[in-house]
Amino acid sequence: QSVLQGIILLPLRATCLTLILLLAWLFASIATFCQHGRGSVPLKGWRRRMIRTTLSGLTRTAFFVMGFQVKVKGKVASLSEAPIIVAAPHSSFFDAIVCALTGMPSIVSRAENLSTPVFGTILSSLQPVAVSRQDPDSRKNTVAEITKRALSRGQWPQVI
Repeated sequence: QSVLQGIILLPLRATCLTLILLLAWLFASIATFCQHGRGSVPLKGWRRRMIRTTLSGLTRTAFFVMGFQVKVKGKVASLSEAPIIVAAPHSSFFDAIVCALTGMPSIVSRAENLSTPVFGTILSSLQPVAVSRQDPDSRKNTVAEITKRALSRGQWPQVI
């Protein structure tokens, strides 16, 4: 019975995840198309709403397709209450669940991740704080960027 379910479910789940990933890439591309000051200016208006709603929904759907059912207890802190969200230990893909449940905030990520073909476009749409491991001042620059975004009075999304 398990083998039969694996033969049926694995291709079905892989097809659904591929479709969800391509849709996420499409919406991320549309939201960042002709964006002025890419990465240095926050997304506003329809672009920001598109990223929050579509990518959050697609990420939740992807986890559902993989067999995860996440139930939230309590209330997610608003941008004014918590401009910075801390999640740990950053060792698995479960961080994506936190991102989806908190409305796709900006994240701190390696700069190299932005050049990955499909995932890089999706990641760029979240307006990450890019950390360069080759730059000796990277730690100081990252702290300064996170502080700037946290003190922006709602112009930038939350940072996780």
